[in-house]
Amino acid sequence: MDASAIFMWVGFFLAAFSVVGNDVIQTLGTFLTSNERRVEWWVLWLYAAGILAVVLIFGYAQQDVSFGRLAKFDFPITYQWYHLLPPLTLLIITRVGIPVSTTFMVLTLFSLGDVPNDLGAILGQIIDFDSKLGGMIKKSLFGYIVAFAAAFVIYLVISTLTERYFIKHPLKKKHRIWWVVAQWASTGFLWSQWLMQDLANLYVYLNGGQQLTPTSFAVSLLIVVGLLAVIFYLRGGRIQEVVRLKTNTADIRSATFIDFIYGIILYIFKYDYFHIWGGKIPMSTTWVFIGLLAGRELAIRLRLEQKISKHIRYMIIKDLGKITFGLVVSVFLVIIIKYISV
Repeated sequence: MDASAIFMWVGFFLAAFSVVGNDVIQTLGTFLTSNERRVEWWVLWLYAAGILAVVLIFGYAQQDVSFGRLAKFDFPITYQWYHLLPPLTLLIITRVGIPVSTTFMVLTLFSLGDVPNDLGAILGQIIDFDSKLGGMIKKSLFGYIVAFAAAFVIYLVISTLTERYFIKHPLKKKHRIWWVVAQWASTGFLWSQWLMQDLANLYVYLNGGQQLTPTSFAVSLLIVVGLLAVIFYLRGGRIQEVVRLKTNTADIRSATFIDFIYGIILYIFKYDYFHIWGGKIPMSTTWVFIGLLAGRELAIRLRLEQKISKHIRYMIIKDLGKITFGLVVSVFLVIIIKYISV
């Protein structure tokens, strides 16, 4: 195996490890939080791993495991050591509990051919929504805004009937089975939509996955499923605190609503129904996730307390600051790697 192949597979492993540790919690965080005291971790893992395997095998059978998200990306002829920098950086940031956009952190590295050598021109691409980097930023910002607005309006309307009721009336045992079915179904829907968005962040390290032999594909699937088991065993790690700190996310009924709304938003963005955010280019699901939790939290607090406390404002701004920090780091990495690779 030559050096390029080694860097390619090591890059895939690191990307899978960092994406599973960071992004999976955005999708399965409420699923874990609301079930971790009642269901063994390996049962939850088997459910998520089964859906992952079905989605990946379906994509492989269609010769597109990234589901069109890498159509505008050019893969390197040879992989270099600096291709390992984004997932390594992501691993370090994730370890301290900061949710970061893996889309920006990883995929911008594979847009270097469209990145100019001039620093000013690079920064200019950030606001150029016709460029790959600018297009991803545009779609992700739309994702935050849409998720925030949708969650705020929805929860402003339903909080009295749902969250307030859920808090005052614990779930009765005879009703639990119905909510378990509803939550697992909504989680499965959300998980499948997320996979179709973020698998691109992994398989960009394997030339988009389109030329993988059945054996290589099976190895890649086992790697992802194995790392998923680790994150379930660890109950989500540090990033899970972003979910646990939000109002009533441990209630399976609240978790069901969160997963369903999040899944619908990702579904809308996946197919670009309104033709305003760039089609099937990748987007940051992190921004959608943080926007959804922020809009939900504000609406619930307004309904239950008739005010937004300083603590809640700080928490929302802090979460937004964390993902913005990830964006800044991503752009910084692009600049560094651009000059290294010249």
